[in-house]
Amino acid sequence: MEASRGNVQSAEQRAGMKKTKKTDKKRSKQDEEEDQLFDLNSKAMEEDEDLSDSEDSVYSGLEDSGSDSEKEEEEEEGGSDDSDEDEQDQSEQSPVKESKKKEGAGEEKEMKKEDEYDHDTSDEEDIRNTVGNIPMEWYKDFPHVGYNLDGKKIYKPIRNKDELDDFLEKMENPDYWKTVHDKKTSSDIVLSDEQIELVNRLQRGQFGDVNFNEYEPTVEFFSKDVLIHPVTNRPADKRSFIPSLIEKEKVSKLVHAIKMGWIKPRRVEDDSRGRFYDLWASESSSILAKHKMHLPAPKIPLPGHEESYNPPPEYMFTDEERALWEQQDPSDRRLPFVPKKYPSLRQVPAFSQFIHERFERCLDLYLCPRQRKMRVNVNPEDLIPKLPKPKDLQPFPTTQSLVYRGHSGLVRSISVSPSGQWLVSGSDDGSVRLWEVCSSRCMKTIQVGGAVKSVAWNPNPSLCLVAVAVDSLVLILSPALADKQVLLSSERLLTTPQEEGPSEGSQTVVWSETDGEELNQGIRLKIQHPKAVHQVTWHSKGDYLASVMPDHSSHMQVFIHQLSRRRSQNPFRRNKGLVQAVSFHPIRPYFFVATQRSVRIYNLVKQEMTKKLQANSKWISSIAVHSGGDHVICGSYDCRLSWFDLDLSTKPYKMLRHHKKAVRSVAYHRGYPLFASASDDGSVIICHGTVYNDLLQNPLIVPVKVLRGHVITHDLGVLDVTFHPTQPWVFSSGADATIRLFT
Repeated sequence: MEASRGNVQSAEQRAGMKKTKKTDKKRSKQDEEEDQLFDLNSKAMEEDEDLSDSEDSVYSGLEDSGSDSEKEEEEEEGGSDDSDEDEQDQSEQSPVKESKKKEGAGEEKEMKKEDEYDHDTSDEEDIRNTVGNIPMEWYKDFPHVGYNLDGKKIYKPIRNKDELDDFLEKMENPDYWKTVHDKKTSSDIVLSDEQIELVNRLQRGQFGDVNFNEYEPTVEFFSKDVLIHPVTNRPADKRSFIPSLIEKEKVSKLVHAIKMGWIKPRRVEDDSRGRFYDLWASESSSILAKHKMHLPAPKIPLPGHEESYNPPPEYMFTDEERALWEQQDPSDRRLPFVPKKYPSLRQVPAFSQFIHERFERCLDLYLCPRQRKMRVNVNPEDLIPKLPKPKDLQPFPTTQSLVYRGHSGLVRSISVSPSGQWLVSGSDDGSVRLWEVCSSRCMKTIQVGGAVKSVAWNPNPSLCLVAVAVDSLVLILSPALADKQVLLSSERLLTTPQEEGPSEGSQTVVWSETDGEELNQGIRLKIQHPKAVHQVTWHSKGDYLASVMPDHSSHMQVFIHQLSRRRSQNPFRRNKGLVQAVSFHPIRPYFFVATQRSVRIYNLVKQEMTKKLQANSKWISSIAVHSGGDHVICGSYDCRLSWFDLDLSTKPYKMLRHHKKAVRSVAYHRGYPLFASASDDGSVIICHGTVYNDLLQNPLIVPVKVLRGHVITHDLGVLDVTFHPTQPWVFSSGADATIRLFT
């Protein structure tokens, strides 16, 4: 009866009936009669056919569709109830057992064999799923997760949990934190305390077994002592005394292959001939001819007259030579021995240094370099370029002639008038001074109320105007240091009525005229900029003026002003980099803009960039354009001066690293082939730079003079340099508040 009841339970599960926990401890007699009738029907059905092959099965032999956690919960909740229920079932089924014992003894054995794995709790593998050790992702697109022992599909349980159900279970289920999902059976398993402790121990890097001691004392199975008894007394196998038949068969096959010529023995080469050769043999040897890098042995010099047993008297040492020979170091001696004279050859003794000399000879041969080097005999003087002598390149400034004193702060900028008679300087003391070049006399001092960053004299000889950069203002000064014709033309330019209509920079740049004390000092116009102006420069015609305001955050870094119309424009909608300096081309309508790393050349007529020069410097400080217009020099704060040939390349033709500190200013002479660079090391270097009309001939660049005179103040040296327009003279201004003229 117990076996048939097991069949009923399995039949209920295969039919898809949900297993429920019965809480009543007593059953009615009516239920007992229905169960007995159902048992008899299931017994008759089992004799006809096995229900395990039924196609109506939902789970196809999967005994429990629920998770293992449900089993454990049922066991925990109703442990005592199950025991009482089992006792009652046994008492009710005992008469049935006795009646069926004789008939179904063999069937009980079969059912016990089938129920062997009903309560299997193996952790290593789940015996209900037989797919083996394969990735369960292969079944993600199928409705089943594997196959049971009978080969039927194990269908996945219906899991329609959404995120809300998962959250509620996480909040309400106290065992949620120790529940894991088994992919092989698609079920949730609640880990026991022993399993959690095992996981924690493995995460801490400990052994899984609590009782395992990894520090047990070692057992010395093998020791250095020779023992009389072997480690194992197992008798040797019988096959160890009989020749192997497998090896015999292999050997016979190899012998047959050798006889048939299928396997040939390796060819033994005779290494005795050709492997070793005389390293110091003559060059005519055929073996040595194979070695292209063979070096003949250095030959011992032949013996001379001083080595004879009866040398001539002139080869004998005097007392002074003998004393000098003994005092010298053995490596410095002319002869390694003292010549001696014997009356006959038979009286010559054995050479005392023979063994020592043979040993030295062997060392020479052993340590001789074994590589032939092809040396090219080059005269070192041919590697140095042929430069003309500086005295052949005169004239150029060599001596300090005048010192202009009067400023009390850094003299940041100087400029010379086109006639070469006047000099203007701007200083941090807030003043602009006008000097007479030949007498070094200060003709006029104009207080502008701020540190002067840059001054520029108008290069047009028919005008007498000076542009001064003070903070965010550009002042136009009329020095009144010229004849009446020049002053009238300058006044006419300044009093031109302004055209109506806003300019491009009218919203940010404001033009205004001065009156009162400023007008009496000579300040005629003010140009207000949005930022502090660092540089001003004139066009060669004298009507256009450019100002530079370095600022990363703004696109308004460069403005071009037209004096006759009093108009300003921002030529660049977007500046690529921090603008350091600008310059106009002396002949063509080109505009040079120097940023930190490069120099861009723009065509003002076509309004496009024509060329970009890579200075190979970290930070460009200044720029100057040759009077011919085809060459540019750039000074940088990393002590370099770059000469660019615009017709040759966009990279520097020559890099000069003569200065020890940052290069502050560079300048070309208008008429002479000279250029100068001023640095913080307190020096001005004058270089000769000849530019040829022949495009195939490179410029000749020769440093000719280093001019010193300025005193380094606050780690600043020479701040600005400029040439006289007609004479080979150079002016320099420094941090020591002086201006110096070198002629």
